Amino acid sequence: MTTTTPPKPRRQNKTRTLRRLVEFQGIRKLPLLQYRNSVRKLYDGPAGAALALASLVSLHEPLIGRLLRNGGFRINERKSFLDVGSGAGQIMGHLLRMSSPDARLVSFDLSHPMLKRAEQRLKSDRPISVAGDLMRLPFADESFDFITCGWVIEHLPDPVPGLKEISRVLRPGGSVLILATENSLPGTVVSHTWKCRTYSRAELQSAFDAAGLPWGRQFWFTPVHRLLRIGGILVEATKPLA
Repeated sequence: MTTTTPPKPRRQNKTRTLRRLVEFQGIRKLPLLQYRNSVRKLYDGPAGAALALASLVSLHEPLIGRLLRNGGFRINERKSFLDVGSGAGQIMGHLLRMSSPDARLVSFDLSHPMLKRAEQRLKSDRPISVAGDLMRLPFADESFDFITCGWVIEHLPDPVPGLKEISRVLRPGGSVLILATENSLPGTVVSHTWKCRTYSRAELQSAFDAAGLPWGRQFWFTPVHRLLRIGGILVEATKPLA
């Protein structure tokens, strides 16, 4: 586990200035509904169709599998899973293989075509597919004991409402694994490719705190990812017991 010291104000100002210069700005300039519709169209279309291949080429899909196997998440002991922003099923495929046969699995995404692509790839009737908005999750309070959210939270101008919704549907003692785009050079490329924002670790940690999800363990895919500061922010949070 890595502890992170929040950057000093001067460093934060420099980071914000650099981000305004190099990061995709549409997420902050467009009205939320208009931006969300543009994201849906992006993933509905050819870019979304190529997502599974891109995840394999970048090694994200196999590396996520290794993280879930070796990260101490007790996947085989959990009984209910929600994969937010399920995409082409890159994370759900691993949950499907690692979870117990009686576990409840839900794939959730803004894009109907992406859910269909995931169903075609996984070839299993176990995961339930649900389309909707992260900021209005259509699930009852405390419905899941493990939630994954891979490269989704950066599609929100403000992450706090989405994190609060995740916290709402997470059972006390349950965990969420967030994977997010970091404000690095590779993150800038991702930002423009997928029309999203980026985060520093300090600001994302502050958002977790505001949503009542204490920042927990941080991960890197490999030592090389850690050395080069690539691969994004990978962090686990556990909802406090009541």
